[in-house]
Amino acid sequence: MRKELLLLRHAKSSWDNPQLQDYDRPLAPRGRQAAPLIGQAIEARGWHPLMALISSSARTRETWQLVSAGLKHAPSPTFRDSLYEASAEQLLAEVHRTPEIVSTLLLLGHNPGLEDFATRLAGNGSDETAIKQLRKKFPTAGLARLEFTGRWDELQFGGARLLECLRPKDLA
Repeated sequence: MRKELLLLRHAKSSWDNPQLQDYDRPLAPRGRQAAPLIGQAIEARGWHPLMALISSSARTRETWQLVSAGLKHAPSPTFRDSLYEASAEQLLAEVHRTPEIVSTLLLLGHNPGLEDFATRLAGNGSDETAIKQLRKKFPTAGLARLEFTGRWDELQFGGARLLECLRPKDLA
């Protein structure tokens, strides 16, 4: 069965309050503008996630709130502490836990793990322009769309095709 994986980096966060722990930082104004654009782009392209795995940090929760507002049928989010500062290997383990009934999964997390994960998943048949964009920079509120055929628990590095990368600055 064909599966689709949407990897979304949280929107730009604020560093205004030095008293806050990294985990508790909210979005910056630029992030609050970018996140809805990504939600609208997901909806306009007909990418309908059936499940959303979200890091439990403040900025990822806020990003999801703004992105999901643009989706007609947003799935209920699953917040996981394990996605905060997760490595590519940890992210792959989380994806492996996805129920088979889910055809499209959205995972919202953090760099550097998310960028590493997306880059390492992209294998043969990936779009060259998308790979170049991803390798250049996976910006805040950036989204990488990948697909593969098989079971979630069979997905391996190099086993997906990177179809495209969306950047907020290209959507504004």
